[in-house]
Amino acid sequence: MVSSRLRKALIILLLMLVVPISVSATKYFLGDRSVDWQAADRSSAGLLPAPADHPAALVRIFAARTVRWRGIFAVHSWIVVKEANAPRYTRYDYTAWGEPIRVNGFAADGRWFGDMPATIAAADGKTAEGMIPKIRAAVEGYEWRAYGDYRAWPGPNSNTFVTAVLASVPELHAAMPPTAIGKDFPYDGDIFGPTPSGTGVRVTLGGYFGLTIGWVEGIEINLLGAVFGVDLRRPAIKLPGLGRIGFGY
Repeated sequence: MVSSRLRKALIILLLMLVVPISVSATKYFLGDRSVDWQAADRSSAGLLPAPADHPAALVRIFAARTVRWRGIFAVHSWIVVKEANAPRYTRYDYTAWGEPIRVNGFAADGRWFGDMPATIAAADGKTAEGMIPKIRAAVEGYEWRAYGDYRAWPGPNSNTFVTAVLASVPELHAAMPPTAIGKDFPYDGDIFGPTPSGTGVRVTLGGYFGLTIGWVEGIEINLLGAVFGVDLRRPAIKLPGLGRIGFGY
């Protein structure tokens, strides 16, 4: 009886892993793959106003499907800030080439090698103004900043970097998407600790396995980077490859 139940549970788990990734792969291969990734569009997606038209302080977290076949599974995320009356935005990325922390290497709301970014979190005005010094300090103090530190899986990667910065501004109440592989890497070196939003707890074993329970993050199980979960605050299910299915980010 026990072995039968275990077998059924394993089959269900396998289907939950294979089916959504297969759907994501199908969407990838049916998309326009004719453009070489090096020549892909990285221009502004029009998600941000011109700085002169938005004098208030601003914070944004963006994410877009990452380059080539890895986009089946994962997104790349980055941070954009602007102080009140600043003439330009500042964008922070963590990349696999050159100096890991790249400042203003791309358009602030640029397409990520052809893929349209989504807004993961946003703050404006006085709220954003109070967050920006914390964000800049977290970027400056980020541990995995040396050449060669970047690892696509299980981290530290761009999503590890953004998660670590989000932990410095829990008042943003932001949760990374389930496709942000690397978000569960222990950016602070701790196996057990609070979630980045400060609304729950998480356990992570090197980013390979983990459990997150939080009001903002929902309930998530990480198996080798594949995330399954539910969000009760903004009802949705979370699946590998496909990400959130439900109400927004």
